Amino acid sequence: MAGGTPMMGMMRMMMGQDGMGGMSMMTGHVEGRLAFLKTELKITDAQLPLWNAVADAIRANAKSMSEMMSGAMTGGAQPSATLPEKLATREKMLTVHLEALRKLKAAVEPLYASFSDEQKKTADELLMGPMGMGMMM
Repeated sequence: MAGGTPMMGMMRMMMGQDGMGGMSMMTGHVEGRLAFLKTELKITDAQLPLWNAVADAIRANAKSMSEMMSGAMTGGAQPSATLPEKLATREKMLTVHLEALRKLKAAVEPLYASFSDEQKKTADELLMGPMGMGMMM
């Protein structure tokens, strides 16, 4: 799924998706991506509680996405599944993605609001740059 919004871009970047079906990278690189973003965004001590809420949302989303993908690969829609079964599986996956996006958005908004103009610029560039949109859902 190609993401077209900055929030989806941030989610993908933070969760480590590589845009090539890269869910497998999601959980393995979360901590490294969080460290990268925290450094690049120059998170201050005052912003740390807000940052921690974002980081926790990303970790939880990465875990639930990984579990969902693992379940889909072991017992989800099989090639022999009927059309309604395939649609139900797809609907469940989209619902999980939507809930993950909503959780991330709820955590990101207060952090972004606390950013200086320089931090906002960095965040916006990270989302739209080569590591942003191309790496997300």
